[in-house]
Amino acid sequence: MTLTGNWSYPTAIKFGAGRIKELADACKSAGISRPLLVTDKGLASLPITTQALDILDAAGLGRALFSEVDPNPNEKNLAAGLEVYRAGGHDGVIAFGGGSGLDLGKMVAFMSGQTRPVWDFEDIGDWWTRADPAGIAPIIAVPTTAGTGSEVGRASVITNSETHVKKIIFHPKVLPTVVICDPELTVGMPKMITAGTGMDAFAHCLEAYCSPFFHPMSQGIALEGMRLVNEYLPRAYADGTDIEARGQMMAAAAMGAVAFQKGLGAIHALSHPIGAVYNTHHGTTNAVVMPAVLAFNRVAVEDRLDRAAAYLGIEGGYEGFCARVLELRKMLGIPDRLSEMGVGTDRIDELTEMALEDPSVGGNPVEMNLQNTKALFIETI
Repeated sequence: MTLTGNWSYPTAIKFGAGRIKELADACKSAGISRPLLVTDKGLASLPITTQALDILDAAGLGRALFSEVDPNPNEKNLAAGLEVYRAGGHDGVIAFGGGSGLDLGKMVAFMSGQTRPVWDFEDIGDWWTRADPAGIAPIIAVPTTAGTGSEVGRASVITNSETHVKKIIFHPKVLPTVVICDPELTVGMPKMITAGTGMDAFAHCLEAYCSPFFHPMSQGIALEGMRLVNEYLPRAYADGTDIEARGQMMAAAAMGAVAFQKGLGAIHALSHPIGAVYNTHHGTTNAVVMPAVLAFNRVAVEDRLDRAAAYLGIEGGYEGFCARVLELRKMLGIPDRLSEMGVGTDRIDELTEMALEDPSVGGNPVEMNLQNTKALFIETI
């Protein structure tokens, strides 16, 4: 192991029940006077979105809304959002919602003053330096799920609608200026979304913990994040009004996104192309492929997961940890196989090629190749 790394940690987070009331103050502290609230289609008409707009309106900040955001946002959604942003003379974005709303909102702010196409800023080498920092608008992030942790991230995942490939767009200034984590906003999440987003947070923590790269701070955060999900996701799923459980899951989601600075792996390398091609829910897809990836990585992670199991209060070391993952999936109504989510066997070769091109491949503790990656797809479909 080489003891070198580039580390950075997130931003100001206002955490606690009822803190959505501070949204207008957050905008003012970020220098935003004409915010555009960006969210997804499903959230646009819900009371939590109306409440946020009411708070802005009462503070004289208007109630501008853009919600043409698909579950896997793409460059067409981005173009539409930018048109609304520029036509309205906005000077900042409130990224509001789950991963799709947060990612698209961050990209609207990022691209608002750029002249190059978004694909020129993919997370490859130093491509981020192509962006004009002065053309990046300030961002307030308000998560309404507990999964992706995009609220504390410096990147967004945008799907290329022509190639169906998910691309990671990165820039340090994509990190939101202020984050409001209010667990009351997650109370109305359907059970299926609670389960899928919760397992997404678990996957982030698990893969970061198992990544071979050196980042002891992220390692510790990942371990505690797994403990929180293991303890509180069943409670949040059983009773959506359990504010303590909802709050702990919001913390775990943010922790997962901070932790995966250390790296992701095969779980995400598989789920990214599946989501891009079949439009499956990202966190649920992660949960479906998780047991197969744990078995695939056993030779490299068994000792590490023995220690994690002990910390999480799980008996049986690595075997007990894997059994707990299966127990969680069953408890949360997660499908056993990808075929139950509409994934077919006719595009396995294409999915395999896409997986091996995914940036997450490099963080897997066992090297992925054409043969073993294809085998993973066959096993999980």
